[in-house]
Amino acid sequence: MIDDQPLTIVIDGQTAQLGLDSIEPLVRAVLISLFTWRRANADDDLPAETRQGWWGDTFPVEPNDRIGSRLWLLARSKLTEDTARRAREYAEEALQWLVDDGVVARIEVEAERQGLDRLALACRIFKTDGRVAADVRFTNAWGFLNVV
Repeated sequence: MIDDQPLTIVIDGQTAQLGLDSIEPLVRAVLISLFTWRRANADDDLPAETRQGWWGDTFPVEPNDRIGSRLWLLARSKLTEDTARRAREYAEEALQWLVDDGVVARIEVEAERQGLDRLALACRIFKTDGRVAADVRFTNAWGFLNVV
């Protein structure tokens, strides 16, 4: 819970518990993909002096295979429509491995600025038959990025 706003995770239309031991593996993969810090690209504007990133990406089994997202780069940004667009792009980039590795057929990500201090983020993950495998929604993803 961030700012007394619960996270909503919906799987096949059912609200799921957030304890990591009870989360469905696909949802856990989405959470890790979104909220593990991916190393910044060489041309990214850095909010700090380092490019951060998960140490395991130093030795990928597959070339250029990286874990996590660059959402952390937005932490010190002003919440604008452009910031929401970048959040969507970073989330799509972080989840693309699910499609590339054949885990799911496709992903859809929406990011919406809500007021001056809220960013809603919705990630829908689709099975090969077109049904939704997971619908993961964060009512305040901005709160995660700006936790002190």
